[in-house]
Amino acid sequence: MVLQVRRWLPERELVLVADMGFAALELLAALSRESVIGITRLRLDAALYEPAPPLPPGTKGRPCTNAPRLPNLSAVLVKTTTDWQEVAVPGWYGEGDRVVEVCSATAVWWHSGKPVVPIRWVLLRDPKTRFSPQVLLCTDPAHDPLQIIRWFILRWQIEVTFQEARAHLGVETQRQWSDRAIARTTPCRLALFSIVTLLAARLDGRTRRAVLTDSWYRKSHPTFADALATVRRHIWLETGLLTSRRSREMQKSPPALQRFLAHALCYAA
Repeated sequence: MVLQVRRWLPERELVLVADMGFAALELLAALSRESVIGITRLRLDAALYEPAPPLPPGTKGRPCTNAPRLPNLSAVLVKTTTDWQEVAVPGWYGEGDRVVEVCSATAVWWHSGKPVVPIRWVLLRDPKTRFSPQVLLCTDPAHDPLQIIRWFILRWQIEVTFQEARAHLGVETQRQWSDRAIARTTPCRLALFSIVTLLAARLDGRTRRAVLTDSWYRKSHPTFADALATVRRHIWLETGLLTSRRSREMQKSPPALQRFLAHALCYAA
Protein backbone atom coordinates (compact mmCIF):
# COMPACT_ATOMS: atom_id res chain seq x y z
CA MET A 1 0.00 0.00 0.00
CA VAL A 2 2.81 2.42 0.86
CA LEU A 3 4.61 1.68 -2.39
CA GLN A 4 1.38 2.32 -4.30
CA VAL A 5 1.08 5.73 -2.62
CA ARG A 6 4.66 6.42 -3.67
CA ARG A 7 3.73 5.68 -7.29
CA TRP A 8 0.76 8.03 -7.01
CA LEU A 9 2.79 10.83 -5.38
CA PRO A 10 6.34 10.60 -6.72
CA GLU A 11 7.22 14.19 -5.74
CA ARG A 12 5.94 14.16 -2.16
CA GLU A 13 7.94 13.32 0.94
CA LEU A 14 6.29 10.26 2.48
CA VAL A 15 6.81 9.30 6.12
CA LEU A 16 5.50 5.98 7.43
CA VAL A 17 5.15 6.00 11.23
CA ALA A 18 4.45 2.61 12.80
CA ASP A 19 4.97 0.63 15.98
CA MET A 20 7.55 -2.06 16.66
CA GLY A 21 5.57 -4.68 14.76
CA PHE A 22 6.69 -2.96 11.54
CA ALA A 23 10.37 -2.89 12.49
CA ALA A 24 11.23 -5.56 9.89
CA LEU A 25 14.42 -5.30 7.88
CA GLU A 26 12.75 -6.38 4.62
CA LEU A 27 10.06 -3.70 4.97
CA LEU A 28 12.46 -0.95 6.00
CA ALA A 29 14.83 -1.82 3.15
CA ALA A 30 11.94 -1.66 0.67
CA LEU A 31 10.93 1.75 2.01
CA SER A 32 14.49 3.04 1.69
CA ARG A 33 14.72 1.88 -1.93
CA GLU A 34 11.57 3.85 -2.76
CA SER A 35 12.65 6.98 -0.83
CA VAL A 36 9.95 6.52 1.82
CA ILE A 37 11.00 7.47 5.35
CA GLY A 38 10.18 4.77 7.89
CA ILE A 39 9.94 5.49 11.62
CA THR A 40 9.28 2.73 14.15
CA ARG A 41 10.26 1.63 17.61
CA LEU A 42 13.46 -0.38 18.00
CA ARG A 43 14.48 -3.04 20.49
CA LEU A 44 17.11 -2.11 23.04
CA ASP A 45 19.08 -5.24 22.12
CA ALA A 46 18.97 -4.74 18.33
CA ALA A 47 22.17 -5.73 16.51
CA LEU A 48 23.61 -2.44 15.29
CA TYR A 49 26.90 -2.11 13.44
CA GLU A 50 29.20 0.55 12.14
CA PRO A 51 28.93 1.17 8.40
CA ALA A 52 31.11 -1.23 6.41
CA PRO A 53 34.06 0.36 4.61
CA PRO A 54 33.53 0.79 0.85
CA LEU A 55 35.29 -1.58 -1.50
CA PRO A 56 38.34 -0.17 -3.29
CA PRO A 57 37.76 0.58 -6.98
CA GLY A 58 38.15 -2.49 -9.16
CA THR A 59 37.54 -4.98 -6.34
CA LYS A 60 35.42 -7.93 -7.35
CA GLY A 61 32.82 -9.69 -5.22
CA ARG A 62 29.93 -8.73 -3.00
CA PRO A 63 30.10 -5.56 -0.87
CA CYS A 64 31.60 -6.06 2.55
CA THR A 65 29.08 -6.47 5.38
CA ASN A 66 31.50 -7.31 8.18
CA ALA A 67 31.87 -4.26 10.42
CA PRO A 68 32.42 -3.80 14.15
CA ARG A 69 29.26 -4.30 16.17
CA LEU A 70 28.17 -1.40 18.31
CA PRO A 71 27.20 -1.77 21.99
CA ASN A 72 23.59 -2.62 22.68
CA LEU A 73 21.42 0.41 23.34
CA SER A 74 20.54 -1.08 26.71
CA ALA A 75 24.23 -0.60 27.59
CA VAL A 76 24.19 2.94 26.20
CA LEU A 77 21.19 3.67 28.41
CA VAL A 78 23.02 2.89 31.66
CA LYS A 79 26.46 4.09 30.61
CA THR A 80 27.58 7.05 32.69
CA THR A 81 29.45 8.67 29.80
CA THR A 82 26.41 8.82 27.51
CA ASP A 83 25.85 12.34 26.22
CA TRP A 84 22.21 13.16 27.00
CA GLN A 85 20.60 16.32 25.67
CA GLU A 86 17.38 17.88 26.92
CA VAL A 87 14.80 18.78 24.27
CA ALA A 88 11.28 20.14 24.59
CA VAL A 89 8.83 18.07 22.53
CA PRO A 90 5.66 20.04 21.67
CA GLY A 91 2.30 18.29 21.75
CA TRP A 92 3.46 15.25 23.71
CA TYR A 93 0.50 12.84 23.39
CA GLY A 94 -1.99 15.65 23.91
CA GLU A 95 -0.36 16.87 27.14
CA GLY A 96 1.44 19.94 25.83
CA ASP A 97 5.20 20.36 25.88
CA ARG A 98 7.27 17.62 27.51
CA VAL A 99 11.00 17.88 28.28
CA VAL A 100 12.85 14.63 27.60
CA GLU A 101 16.47 13.56 27.37
CA VAL A 102 17.67 12.14 24.07
CA CYS A 103 20.79 10.47 22.74
CA SER A 104 21.11 9.79 19.03
CA ALA A 105 23.57 8.46 16.46
CA THR A 106 23.67 6.69 13.11
CA ALA A 107 24.30 2.99 12.59
CA VAL A 108 23.59 0.06 10.32
CA TRP A 109 20.95 -2.47 11.31
CA TRP A 110 21.82 -5.84 9.89
CA HIS A 111 21.13 -9.52 10.47
CA SER A 112 22.48 -12.57 8.69
CA GLY A 113 20.50 -13.20 5.52
CA LYS A 114 18.63 -9.89 5.81
CA PRO A 115 19.06 -6.56 3.98
CA VAL A 116 21.39 -3.92 5.38
CA VAL A 117 19.49 -0.81 6.49
CA PRO A 118 21.24 2.44 7.50
CA ILE A 119 19.29 4.13 10.30
CA ARG A 120 19.38 6.91 12.84
CA TRP A 121 18.43 5.67 16.29
CA VAL A 122 17.03 7.98 18.95
CA LEU A 123 17.17 6.83 22.57
CA LEU A 124 14.94 8.90 24.83
CA ARG A 125 14.11 8.86 28.51
CA ASP A 126 12.08 10.98 30.89
CA PRO A 127 14.04 12.81 33.63
CA LYS A 128 11.01 12.35 35.90
CA THR A 129 10.66 8.64 34.97
CA ARG A 130 7.03 9.04 33.88
CA PHE A 131 7.59 6.53 31.05
CA SER A 132 10.09 3.78 30.38
CA PRO A 133 13.08 4.51 28.11
CA GLN A 134 12.42 3.75 24.46
CA VAL A 135 14.24 3.76 21.16
CA LEU A 136 13.06 5.05 17.80
CA LEU A 137 14.63 4.43 14.42
CA CYS A 138 14.46 6.43 11.22
CA THR A 139 15.53 5.05 7.84
CA ASP A 140 16.80 8.51 6.84
CA PRO A 141 19.89 9.12 9.01
CA ALA A 142 20.00 12.79 8.01
CA HIS A 143 16.90 13.79 9.96
CA ASP A 144 17.02 15.61 13.27
CA PRO A 145 16.18 13.55 16.41
CA LEU A 146 13.55 16.05 17.55
CA GLN A 147 11.77 15.84 14.20
CA ILE A 148 11.78 12.03 14.43
CA ILE A 149 10.16 12.19 17.88
CA ARG A 150 7.55 14.70 16.70
CA TRP A 151 6.65 12.47 13.76
CA PHE A 152 6.33 9.42 16.00
CA ILE A 153 3.99 10.98 18.57
CA LEU A 154 1.58 11.95 15.77
CA ARG A 155 0.48 8.30 15.89
CA TRP A 156 -1.40 9.03 19.10
CA GLN A 157 -3.93 11.35 17.45
CA ILE A 158 -4.59 8.88 14.61
CA GLU A 159 -5.02 5.94 16.98
CA VAL A 160 -7.41 7.89 19.20
CA THR A 161 -9.45 8.89 16.13
CA PHE A 162 -9.78 5.26 15.00
CA GLN A 163 -10.66 4.07 18.51
CA GLU A 164 -13.35 6.73 18.98
CA ALA A 165 -14.76 6.14 15.48
CA ARG A 166 -15.14 2.44 16.33
CA ALA A 167 -16.63 3.08 19.77
CA HIS A 168 -19.12 5.82 18.86
CA LEU A 169 -19.74 5.64 15.10
CA GLY A 170 -19.66 1.88 14.49
CA VAL A 171 -16.67 1.74 12.17
CA GLU A 172 -15.65 -1.88 11.43
CA THR A 173 -19.08 -3.14 12.54
CA GLN A 174 -20.70 -3.06 9.08
CA ARG A 175 -23.13 -5.85 8.26
CA GLN A 176 -22.85 -5.60 4.48
CA TRP A 177 -21.59 -8.51 2.41
CA SER A 178 -20.49 -6.43 -0.55
CA ASP A 179 -16.93 -5.13 -0.63
CA ARG A 180 -18.12 -1.98 -2.36
CA ALA A 181 -20.67 -1.29 0.35
CA ILE A 182 -18.02 -1.64 3.04
CA ALA A 183 -15.68 0.57 1.03
CA ARG A 184 -18.41 3.24 0.96
CA THR A 185 -19.48 2.98 4.59
CA THR A 186 -16.10 3.34 6.27
CA PRO A 187 -15.10 6.63 4.57
CA CYS A 188 -18.57 8.04 5.27
CA ARG A 189 -18.29 7.29 8.97
CA LEU A 190 -14.80 8.75 9.16
CA ALA A 191 -16.14 11.84 7.36
CA LEU A 192 -18.94 11.98 9.96
CA PHE A 193 -16.26 12.06 12.66
CA SER A 194 -14.82 15.21 11.05
CA ILE A 195 -18.25 16.79 10.58
CA VAL A 196 -19.14 16.29 14.26
CA THR A 197 -15.81 17.77 15.32
CA LEU A 198 -16.27 20.83 13.09
CA LEU A 199 -19.86 21.36 14.27
CA ALA A 200 -18.79 21.16 17.91
CA ALA A 201 -16.04 23.71 17.26
CA ARG A 202 -18.64 26.21 15.94
CA LEU A 203 -20.67 26.17 19.16
CA ASP A 204 -20.13 28.74 21.89
CA GLY A 205 -17.27 28.18 24.29
CA ARG A 206 -19.35 27.14 27.29
CA THR A 207 -21.32 24.57 25.30
CA ARG A 208 -18.20 23.31 23.56
CA ARG A 209 -16.36 22.71 26.81
CA ALA A 210 -19.17 20.74 28.49
CA VAL A 211 -17.95 17.34 29.70
CA LEU A 212 -19.67 14.35 31.30
CA THR A 213 -17.81 13.22 34.41
CA ASP A 214 -18.32 10.55 37.04
CA SER A 215 -17.20 10.34 40.65
CA TRP A 216 -14.61 7.71 39.69
CA TYR A 217 -13.45 9.38 36.47
CA ARG A 218 -12.68 13.08 36.31
CA LYS A 219 -11.62 14.81 33.10
CA SER A 220 -10.93 18.43 32.35
CA HIS A 221 -11.20 18.39 28.55
CA PRO A 222 -14.07 17.14 26.38
CA THR A 223 -13.63 13.91 24.44
CA PHE A 224 -15.28 12.95 21.15
CA ALA A 225 -18.14 11.38 23.12
CA ASP A 226 -18.79 14.78 24.69
CA ALA A 227 -18.56 16.53 21.31
CA LEU A 228 -20.99 14.03 19.76
CA ALA A 229 -23.45 14.43 22.65
CA THR A 230 -23.21 18.23 22.45
CA VAL A 231 -23.92 18.26 18.72
CA ARG A 232 -26.87 15.87 19.16
CA ARG A 233 -28.32 17.93 21.99
CA HIS A 234 -27.97 21.15 20.00
CA ILE A 235 -29.65 19.68 16.90
CA TRP A 236 -32.45 18.02 18.84
CA LEU A 237 -33.29 21.13 20.84
CA GLU A 238 -33.44 23.21 17.68
CA THR A 239 -35.34 20.82 15.42
CA GLY A 240 -37.30 18.49 17.68
CA LEU A 241 -38.45 19.96 20.96
CA LEU A 242 -39.08 23.45 19.59
CA THR A 243 -41.47 22.53 16.75
CA SER A 244 -44.59 21.54 18.71
CA ARG A 245 -47.89 22.78 17.30
CA ARG A 246 -49.21 25.96 18.89
CA SER A 247 -52.40 25.16 20.79
CA ARG A 248 -54.01 26.54 23.90
CA GLU A 249 -54.97 23.05 25.03
CA MET A 250 -51.43 21.70 24.69
CA GLN A 251 -49.06 22.30 27.57
CA LYS A 252 -45.36 22.22 26.82
CA SER A 253 -42.96 20.50 29.11
CA PRO A 254 -40.79 22.81 31.24
CA PRO A 255 -37.49 23.88 29.64
CA ALA A 256 -35.55 22.23 32.45
CA LEU A 257 -37.20 18.90 31.62
CA GLN A 258 -36.41 19.35 27.94
CA ARG A 259 -32.75 19.94 28.70
CA PHE A 260 -32.66 16.93 31.02
CA LEU A 261 -34.20 14.63 28.40
CA ALA A 262 -31.91 15.86 25.66
CA HIS A 263 -28.88 15.47 27.90
CA ALA A 264 -29.82 11.89 28.81
CA LEU A 265 -30.71 10.80 25.27
CA CYS A 266 -27.71 12.28 23.51
CA TYR A 267 -25.35 10.09 25.55
CA ALA A 268 -27.53 6.99 25.30
CA ALA A 269 -28.07 7.17 21.52
